Amino acid sequence: MNDNVKDRDIHPVDEMLPVTQLFAYGLQHVLAMYAGAVAVPIIVAQAMHLSPEELIRLINADLFTCGIATLIQTIGFWKVGAKIPMIQGVTFASVTPMILIGVEHGMTAIYGAIIAAGLFTFLIAPYFSRLIRLFPPVVTGTIITIIGITLLPVSVRWIGGGGNPNSPDFASPMHLMLAFITLCIVIIVYRYCKGFLSNIAVLIGLIGGTVIAMLLGQANFSEVGRANWFDIVTPLAFGVPVFDIGSIISMCIVMLVVMVETTGDCIAIGEIVGRPIGRKNLAKCLRADGLSTLLGGILNSFPYTAFAQNVGLVAVTRVKSRFVVAASGIILVALGLFPKMAAIVACIPNSVLGGAGLAMFGMIIASGIRALSKVNFEGNYNLMLVAISIGISMITLTVPNFYHNFPGWAKIVLHSGITLGSLTAVILNLILNGFGEEYHVEED
Repeated sequence: MNDNVKDRDIHPVDEMLPVTQLFAYGLQHVLAMYAGAVAVPIIVAQAMHLSPEELIRLINADLFTCGIATLIQTIGFWKVGAKIPMIQGVTFASVTPMILIGVEHGMTAIYGAIIAAGLFTFLIAPYFSRLIRLFPPVVTGTIITIIGITLLPVSVRWIGGGGNPNSPDFASPMHLMLAFITLCIVIIVYRYCKGFLSNIAVLIGLIGGTVIAMLLGQANFSEVGRANWFDIVTPLAFGVPVFDIGSIISMCIVMLVVMVETTGDCIAIGEIVGRPIGRKNLAKCLRADGLSTLLGGILNSFPYTAFAQNVGLVAVTRVKSRFVVAASGIILVALGLFPKMAAIVACIPNSVLGGAGLAMFGMIIASGIRALSKVNFEGNYNLMLVAISIGISMITLTVPNFYHNFPGWAKIVLHSGITLGSLTAVILNLILNGFGEEYHVEED
């Protein structure tokens, strides 16, 4: 009797599931974020004209550190880690500054700046977390909606095949058919299956779509045969870090932007899983970002933040356990150590990812709308706040190079619709509603 009462007292976020379910749900998260996880190493390697061997080293290091960062965030220790189902990945906000630093000073200066910026983030996290009172329900609901809207173009590009939109092959009938089949599998499994199977609808859709793509000759597994079975991630493989002051300042600015975005993601996930984020837990979340970024600099990887793509997966599956995402972290570590496994995951066609992504990112929007439905819009200025914030966040979705005339430091903020929309919501809330009391629940 006491055990049953004890079980009922366990919050869904802290629920430990059977190993088979942890693996299946965790793999589902990894497949959803894999393409985004390896994109930054590929972009940086191309810009720095690195060899194929060095690119492989970057990808392995990135996946390995993604796993470590995810474990830090989900399991936590001391005052580090929010202990919520938040998967970690390399932030795209750091790409342009890293390339500029690399071209000017080399790879060692990139890693010196990342290490310093990670330490900077870790140290200021408790002070930055005091800004939590700037995120009342109308702001958090708006941010959740913005996250979903700004991610939808990712799934659209995947549906088209992931290449250049101007390419003749982009959005070909074959790509569209594979995306449509994958989406149909996800919907059918989600609707007609029960329990565990319904919760892994996205995973089943990805596997089913890939099998069909393989039968149609659209999935190429040749890279699997060429990949190594095992590879060790060597710290400081590119040499001793160089700590250039200008580069460090640039990367610290990037991390300030990342902290704003992480704050929005952390609060959004807390809202979806039913564990409101207070100042103390936000500080733990931001410290985890800082520590993971510092480790990224040592392990030949890059700055880390929450991956918004996976917020939608939590909403779709309704599986809120942080240990599921911790299992994702273990899988990512394995992918970093066993390149052949990573090569298998990389063979999933973009169009198949797009079909599943449409459901996942759409669910984030739906979650944001649900959060906003609880907000009072009568006798206040909340409607204007939501309208302008979402509108501004969509500027770069409509015209990606809209802010091309702005200086580099400003583009770091302006380029991300999530960051710009979140900042707009916070600022408009201060202007229209004033500096309200903190409403979030403080956890032990």
